[in-house]
Amino acid sequence: MLPVDATSIRLFLHVLAAAVWVGGQITLAGLVPTLRSLGDDAPRTVARRFNRMAWPAFAVLVLTGVWSVVEVDVADTSVEYQVTLFLKLVAVAASGISAAAHVGASSKGALAFWGALSGLSAIAAVFLGILLSVG
Repeated sequence: MLPVDATSIRLFLHVLAAAVWVGGQITLAGLVPTLRSLGDDAPRTVARRFNRMAWPAFAVLVLTGVWSVVEVDVADTSVEYQVTLFLKLVAVAASGISAAAHVGASSKGALAFWGALSGLSAIAAVFLGILLSVG
């Protein structure tokens, strides 16, 4: 077996938290039509329960993301790497801010807008993270 070290633990925690944050949003979006058929409060009840797992996962993502940036001498990387890192940070911030706005939204239109923006920016953050890991 390959050795387990701090890097593998950091990456494992980051990917696991991303699976909850991003995968959970995608799954929840797919379940909303069915949840609506179960009653008016069903989507809200399930979303609140999801938030109990999603926000701690987002915190783990931020912490392990900061840890990852600390492990890289960013000044020693290419301009392309730095631009990609900046874009990832913007996508992460957009996902968190729009998810918070989604939680506080009161109209169906606002819920849809902020939920979609959070999910799309989270997916963008995953893609940019993969670019960083192979670049």
